Amino acid sequence: MIAYPDTSILCAMYRQQENSGRAASHFAEMPEPLYLASPLIFEFRQATRWQVFLHSHNTSKGFDRNTATAALGKLQSNISTGAVVIVPVDWADVVGIAERLSAQYTWTQGYRGFDVIHIATALHLGVSEFLTFDAKQKQLAQSEGLILPL
Repeated sequence: MIAYPDTSILCAMYRQQENSGRAASHFAEMPEPLYLASPLIFEFRQATRWQVFLHSHNTSKGFDRNTATAALGKLQSNISTGAVVIVPVDWADVVGIAERLSAQYTWTQGYRGFDVIHIATALHLGVSEFLTFDAKQKQLAQSEGLILPL
């Protein structure tokens, strides 16, 4: 396993946005499937549903249910075909790594919980690359020696 993504990559892959072309190109060139752990899948699905909620209350925010359903369907299709693989992880180890990262970096750099969990998962899995379009995630990934190919 070479790389592990964060939610910004999934959002770019499954819903048209500014970085979608870069995400699609990188995904097409990867020599292996895209590996995801269950919390990342949950965060993507939750964020997608949240965008529909926002849109239903103010159409200038979020996006509609058809867009969300299409994005969730594309992810599920990629899981079904093996282009995306859900990997098991030892959550006690991931949380232990996350606690270390939080104690080391959050006091001074202000990371969100899921951001720390994504980096901890990547470290637990032993990947060398972290895929993200998020500037804060890049900082944490670099601090931990992960390569950022995007």
